[in-house]
Amino acid sequence: MFDEFKSIEELFERVSPALNLKVREAISMGLNNITDIYIWNYLTDAKWKNGNNLMLCDMVDDILNLDLSEI
Repeated sequence: MFDEFKSIEELFERVSPALNLKVREAISMGLNNITDIYIWNYLTDAKWKNGNNLMLCDMVDDILNLDLSEI
């Protein structure tokens, strides 16, 4: 997946709308300390660490369906 983008930053920018939506969900639950970077780092370290051939749609799905109690 990462090969389709010129950089990790470009991939981050692509999934940024989903990350921002998840941050808003966290804030509505009273979790004001959760940021887009925090979610991104959690998923890249925990879920996508050994991910080969990840599809953008799967990454967005992982973000949107992330149980905030996991992080």
